[in-house]
Amino acid sequence: MPIKGDDLAAEMRLLRDRVVGVTDVVVASADGLLITAETDDAADPEVLAALTAAAVGIARRSGSATGKGPLRHTTARFSDGYLFAQAIGELGLIAVLGDAGMDMKRLHLETQGAAERIGSVLAPTAPAGPADPRRAAESAESAESAEPREPAAPAG
Repeated sequence: MPIKGDDLAAEMRLLRDRVVGVTDVVVASADGLLITAETDDAADPEVLAALTAAAVGIARRSGSATGKGPLRHTTARFSDGYLFAQAIGELGLIAVLGDAGMDMKRLHLETQGAAERIGSVLAPTAPAGPADPRRAAESAESAESAEPREPAAPAG
């Protein structure tokens, strides 16, 4: 069942609750613009979104250049914790920051479902077409009649 936009924060809190060691969760666009975050005060969510988008971009390119296929996720391990990032289609990403004890196995399991549900919110919806097929035909005719015409040749 797809989640609504208002439920993104609840989805991120659920991820924090289900996975030991998760401290911050960020959802961002593929170009690094922050969509929403559930973070501690230690991490700036906008900076985390931008840096994670860059890391995901590099990881995607690496997979493509080496023939290893599409990116599933990327992980950076630091002395005091982890940064885990998973692409959400071509539209966005989810970044998870955790302490050194973060349960990576559980995180992998939980982010699969979370990414699918969050992706359903980020997916663009198809624009609604005209309800009346006659109106669609009228719109097409109007567009054709509005096309620029060849200028008339100068007289003389």
